[in-house]
Amino acid sequence: MAQERRRLTADDWALAALDAIGSDGLGAVAVEPLASKLGATKGSFYWHFPNREALVAAALRLWEERFTEGTISSLAGLADPAARLRALFTHVSAHPGRDRIEVNLLAAADHGLVGPVVRRVVDRRIAYVMGLFEEIGFPRAEATRRGMLAYAAYVGHEELAARLPGTLPVTGGRELDRYVDSVLDLLLRR
Repeated sequence: MAQERRRLTADDWALAALDAIGSDGLGAVAVEPLASKLGATKGSFYWHFPNREALVAAALRLWEERFTEGTISSLAGLADPAARLRALFTHVSAHPGRDRIEVNLLAAADHGLVGPVVRRVVDRRIAYVMGLFEEIGFPRAEATRRGMLAYAAYVGHEELAARLPGTLPVTGGRELDRYVDSVLDLLLRR
């Protein structure tokens, strides 16, 4: 008995495009290889998207929703801003190098579709972290500096993990806890 193929959604295509970006960068988002990977036809692609740019835009929306707004929403249940900051650092440090999407999108920030989204995401993330520092009690100017420093440390962490696997000794468990404690000790020191 032949197995029925599941009908692909636009999100399936966008997720495959994000995977391609994570694996090989923006240039890897191409209809034929993605169709092959998904076990689909180019017709399936054109049912959902008029062109590659529309797929890239959908992938960027998905990235922003899942990796920025989704992460921020997941922290909302923690009342203490220091606990939210710790949970955020633990979350983004838990799997260094696992997800190269971030690094590859930053590398493609000069692309007309990518640049505005990356800028919006970076601004949103820095504003969120800056807000946590303000809630903790730092004056706005200092909270801004610390928020930018925290985000720059995150980007550097991701870049090292993606480009030079094994450079960061953080693998999880107590080691991850000690790493996050060290980072927060520096960022929260008065």
